[in-house]
Amino acid sequence: MVDASRDEAQLAVRLYNDPSEIRSFESFVVHMHLAWLYLLHAELTRDGVDFRFWRTQGRARRLERIDGEPKRWDLATSVRHRWPGDTQPVRVNLEFFIALRNKIEHRYAREQQALIAAVGGQSQALLLNYEEELTGQFGPGSSLATRLRFPVFVGSFTDEGERTLRRLRSQLPAPLRTFIAEYDAGLDDSIARDPRYDFRLRVLQELAPKDPDALAIQFTRYDDLTEEQREAVEAIGRKGYVVVRERKRPVVGHGLLKPTQAARMIQDRIPFGFNTALFTIAWKKLGVRPLVGDAQPEKTDEKYCLYDERHNDYGYTQAYIDKLVRECANEAGFRALLGTAPRDKVTGDWVGPPPPGATPPWRRPAPSAEQAGDTTMRSA
Repeated sequence: MVDASRDEAQLAVRLYNDPSEIRSFESFVVHMHLAWLYLLHAELTRDGVDFRFWRTQGRARRLERIDGEPKRWDLATSVRHRWPGDTQPVRVNLEFFIALRNKIEHRYAREQQALIAAVGGQSQALLLNYEEELTGQFGPGSSLATRLRFPVFVGSFTDEGERTLRRLRSQLPAPLRTFIAEYDAGLDDSIARDPRYDFRLRVLQELAPKDPDALAIQFTRYDDLTEEQREAVEAIGRKGYVVVRERKRPVVGHGLLKPTQAARMIQDRIPFGFNTALFTIAWKKLGVRPLVGDAQPEKTDEKYCLYDERHNDYGYTQAYIDKLVRECANEAGFRALLGTAPRDKVTGDWVGPPPPGATPPWRRPAPSAEQAGDTTMRSA
């Protein structure tokens, strides 16, 4: 069932990207509908859920049948079972396409390209949500990442292409424009802005020496940006483009941080003490790099950590610092990740219940004059 689902998703994308396909968008919607249906049915089968329709006749309970076969849940029913809350972005995105399919099937053949321009963000979200669900439920080996690549295209990469796409959007028939507008208007702002409902990208050309290990297209998540970077991205989206061209020279380990540097940076951004011992606990808990002495030291989570073969040590990325700051910014997150109570980074007091074995007084001695300028917590 999973293989059949993957086949449908791949066919959907191939048809979507085929410029000679007359009904490319309709085909994409239909085959993604089937891909999602087969995927959710595979999950229900694995979990032992009876997803057949039943009807009650008097005191008897009978299976509903079609041509002698039990009638099974449609996609809408399966989606409601998988995501019970009606404000979950993945469910809202799927319900949008279920409703859209009912409107466009076997109609609007001439408006296929206009539809793609109008709901391209929702289409991308539909596919990415599918990939997340597929790999989350059936493991990374089921990913479509090696089969579905970023297409070679013109589109909005040229000024004329962008103008053409904007004109296409304005040519949608009134019933479709009304349906899309009314559906979006009925959404809470938090859902309308969620990339799991409508996924949008702004592409900036990278001007840097070619890295043999880098991919041609690399995606940076909004949550991994600093506050300053987020403000810049939002400003680009509202006002246009601000592009700074810099000439960069190759530097080994550029942007990577040592554990001591990383621990200080984390402590500067959270209200608690944070040292290299806690940093070690974190990378072990999150599995961002192998343990010391591992036969394959290079097998790291490259988003967060890279191995330096020359020096036989590791460097940590800004994205990893940002992640630990998010995880440890409050008492509950700190305890959940590190398995211990946090200390106030100024006073040294335990925040909340102290760890087992700690005896009063829990306050640390006042720092000496030499230590007054250094608030980095040391391990006991």
